[in-house]
Amino acid sequence: ALKAAGHEVTICTLEGFRPFVEAHGVSYAHVNNEFFTLMQTQEGQSSIDGGGGKLELVRKAQGILRRVFDDEWQAAQTVQPELMIFHPKALGSAHIAEKLNVPLMMALPLPLYTPTGAFPNPLFGGMNLGGWLNRLSYWPMIYSTAMYAGIVNDFRVKSLGLPPRARLANPLIDAAGNPIPMLYPYSPHLLPAPADYPPHVHVTGYWFLDQGNQWQPPAALAAFLDAGPPPVYVGFGSMGGAKAAERAEIVLGALDRAGQRGLLASGWGGLQPSDTPESVHLIESAPHDWLFPQVAAVVHHGGAGTTAAGLRAGKPTVICPFIADQPFWGRVIHKQGLGPRPIPQRTLTVDGLAAAITAAVGKPAIARRAAAMGEQIRAEDGLANAVEIIERNWPAGHRAQDAPSPYRTGGRGFMISTPQ
Repeated sequence: ALKAAGHEVTICTLEGFRPFVEAHGVSYAHVNNEFFTLMQTQEGQSSIDGGGGKLELVRKAQGILRRVFDDEWQAAQTVQPELMIFHPKALGSAHIAEKLNVPLMMALPLPLYTPTGAFPNPLFGGMNLGGWLNRLSYWPMIYSTAMYAGIVNDFRVKSLGLPPRARLANPLIDAAGNPIPMLYPYSPHLLPAPADYPPHVHVTGYWFLDQGNQWQPPAALAAFLDAGPPPVYVGFGSMGGAKAAERAEIVLGALDRAGQRGLLASGWGGLQPSDTPESVHLIESAPHDWLFPQVAAVVHHGGAGTTAAGLRAGKPTVICPFIADQPFWGRVIHKQGLGPRPIPQRTLTVDGLAAAITAAVGKPAIARRAAAMGEQIRAEDGLANAVEIIERNWPAGHRAQDAPSPYRTGGRGFMISTPQ
C-alpha cells in the first residue's frame, strides 16, 4: 500500500521471510534467522506447551537479540530511512531512529500498549477488571522491556554511540519526549476504539495482503472441496508445541464426533496425524483469502492474522488458544456472538472440541452474526487509513529545524522493522 502511494519501502525482518517479502516486490533488509531456529528446537516447542527450561530459553534469546540489534543497525545505515515503522518486539528500532534523527511509529495488531478503562491488557485474557484497574493492567507491559535494559544500553553505547537510558524509561516516548504514534490494525467493528484513546493512537481496520487471486490449488485439494459440503478448517499456525501429534488425534476425533468434514493445515505447528480418513484432507498451507470463503467454520489458535481472515470471510470461529493475546481474541469472538467459548489448549478434548464445532456450524445466530461481521470488515479499508495516517504524521519538511543526520543523504522512504 505504501509503494502504491509512491513511497520506497524496505522491510527488515528474519532471513527466513526474505523470499516472501521480495516476491511481493518489496525491498528486504537482513536480520539473522536465529529466533526462528530457536523456536523450532525441542526446547522452544516445549515452551509453547508450558514446559520447563524457560529461563535458559530467555538467556539464549537475549544473546540472539543483541545480534539482531546490530543487523537492524546495519540495515538502517544502508536504507537511510526518512521514517521507521516498528513492531515493539524490534527493540532496537527506537534507538536507531534516535541515532538517525528520524521519526518513528509503532504498529501491532493488538491493543497491548495503550492504557484504557474500556478493557484490560489483552494478556490478562479479556477479563474486565473495571475502569482504573483496566488502565493499571497496562503498566507492567509498558515497562516489561526493563529486563532488556542491559542489552539495550550495551547497543546504545557500543554500536550507536548514544548515552545509556534509564532502566524504566517509557518505551512509548521518543527521545524528544513526544508520544510515539501507534497503529493498531484490527477492526473497530470487532473491538471498538476506546473513547479514552489519545489522538496519537489509531485503530485503522485490518490490513490484508490478498494472495489468492493468482493462486491455483493442488488438484487433490480442489477435488476434496468439490466432493462434499464445506469442511471445517483446523489449523494452529506456528503453535505446534511438543504435543502436536496428540493434538492432531483430538482434532480428528472431534471432527468425526461432530459429523463434519475437515481440512487440516499442518503449518509450522506440525499438525500431522498418523492417518486421516477420507472425510479429512491435509494441507501444508493455502492463502486464507482463497480458502476461508469455502469452509463452514474456522478453528484455530487465535492469532491476530488468522482471526482477521476468518472474520473477513464471514465464518464462525472456534479459538483454541495457547498463549499471549490468543485467549483475549477468543473472549472477544465469543462476546460478539461470532463463535462458542474459547477452549484453552490445556483443556482441549475430543468432546469439548466436537461440541464447539457443532455449535459453530449449527447455530443460525452465530452464522448470521459472523456473516454480518464479514460484510463490515470487507467494507473497511484499513490499509488506506494507515497510509493516510502515516503520511499525516510524516509532514514534508519535518526535519527543516533539525540538525542534519550524518547517515541520511536523501529521501529513501520507509523502513519497517519486525521480528516476525
